[in-house]
Amino acid sequence: MDNRLITNINLAKLQGKKQIAVLIDPDKYRTDSIEKNIEICLSASVDFFLVGGSLISKNYLPELIRHIKSLTSKPLILFPGDIYQIDPSADAILLLSLISGRNPELLIGNHVRSAPFLKQSGLEIIPTGYLLIDGGKHTSANYMSQSIPIPYDKADIASATALAGQMLGHKIIYLDAGSGALHHIHPGMVKTVSKTVDIPLFVGGGIRKPEQAAQLARAGADVIVVGTALEQNPAFISDLAHAVHESSSIIHSK
Repeated sequence: MDNRLITNINLAKLQGKKQIAVLIDPDKYRTDSIEKNIEICLSASVDFFLVGGSLISKNYLPELIRHIKSLTSKPLILFPGDIYQIDPSADAILLLSLISGRNPELLIGNHVRSAPFLKQSGLEIIPTGYLLIDGGKHTSANYMSQSIPIPYDKADIASATALAGQMLGHKIIYLDAGSGALHHIHPGMVKTVSKTVDIPLFVGGGIRKPEQAAQLARAGADVIVVGTALEQNPAFISDLAHAVHESSSIIHSK
């Protein structure tokens, strides 16, 4: 186990390089479409892949990971919805602590149960402070976590929570409106959180247009995460990735 991926993510942040990650849900894995989708992502210069979901009802995770890794050397990071979504074939895992909620299992309970296996797995473990933000509708993440998301317009609560996460030793802060959210996280909240913490900021959920992704990147998101966009319109990823990467040069030139 090393710290190569988090080191690279930190380096990109220091250089002002905005990145895009595509989240793939194992339950929506289809062998006849994954190769085409990965090809589109690679053509769009997607920076890395996340794999996971709030609820996995089919045991496709190991097969999906191996299939993706047979197609690309891009980093593949687990985004686990529970302790069963762990596979040593991935490169790393976001060890998520739901710091926006008060569910003890998602703050520490699941981590205790999975720690021995994680130690043996060889995965790069990236402690991540995970915040659910109201995206205008109840999502699977809200339901499965049994937690209330931070209100859409409460940037002060989000920033204080993120700061606490950094002080507790998390290496990443992840703001998520949830898969299928009606709207993405407000850029004002992203800007406030970005100015409060020094660690990389991931932002996902409800992003449907390239200009939305670019706006969030300019507001301070270091990594834009999209999932539903790939499922609904794979070709859209090219425009979205271009918008995110272009934000790096725009910010750098100011």
